[in-house]
Amino acid sequence: MASRNLIVAMAFAGCALTTAQDKASFTPMPLDSGFGRMELSDPPVPPEQIIKDFAAKETEFQDALGHYTYRRTASVDEIDDDNKVSGEWYEVDDVIFDQTGRRTERVDFAPPNTLKQIMMSPTDLQDLQHGYSFVLTTADLPAYDIKYVGRQQVDEVECYAFDVSPKTIEKGKRYFDGRIWVDTGDLQIVVTDGRMVPDDTRKNSADLHAPFITWRQQIDGHYWFPVYSKGEGILHFPGGYGYMAEDVHIRELIKFTDYKRFGTSSKVFYNGQEVTNDGQQPNPAPDAAPDKDK
Repeated sequence: MASRNLIVAMAFAGCALTTAQDKASFTPMPLDSGFGRMELSDPPVPPEQIIKDFAAKETEFQDALGHYTYRRTASVDEIDDDNKVSGEWYEVDDVIFDQTGRRTERVDFAPPNTLKQIMMSPTDLQDLQHGYSFVLTTADLPAYDIKYVGRQQVDEVECYAFDVSPKTIEKGKRYFDGRIWVDTGDLQIVVTDGRMVPDDTRKNSADLHAPFITWRQQIDGHYWFPVYSKGEGILHFPGGYGYMAEDVHIRELIKFTDYKRFGTSSKVFYNGQEVTNDGQQPNPAPDAAPDKDK
């Protein structure tokens, strides 16, 4: 495990909005996101109505996602001064249903952890399982300040951009802080760029979280499912008793694949209408999703 008692979350790179204290805990690496020019004109309908409508769609999507199985492949790499991998945490998990129909996760492959400078924390795993595939439902809206930014082209998709930040932070809870892009037609999130907060920057108990960017893809012809998260950053640990402050370069990748509807009796709804299983096969992740690079 780690050579010193440090706990760190997965590090990503993006363009999240952060406080001055947060900026002291990490340095993000730039990513070529393929975003077009931001159009700052007012949307055709009030932003409040767009927020209400896309949150309703996100609520539908979260329910639909509960009827799918999929595979999640995640890696966290320490990067040395020569830009080579010096240590790695790697795991392949299958999100499945057991014989009773209960949703569960099964570790399919997990080689020995070779991280040397850092170690995974409980919030790492919590963010991995839930945070990086962030869904902003109607029930979540009261917890966040949501500000309309403008319209922007993301690859071939015309989107509304919104800045999202937690109103307050309750102890023991994780929140998204950053920016989302919502398809102007489907009114669903297609890109999430930000961080899971809060950080713990205290000496001897540092738990740092750098930005991530998650891309979704339309899998079943109706909903946009997360397909991969990626990023890179340098975490700035404050040091403590018995060790000095240290910067740790982290590179991370998560891929979500093999989405499949579970069971013939499960029902998925889109715009209030039941979606039938017409024999479509799950789409693969887009070509832009990088493979595990060793």
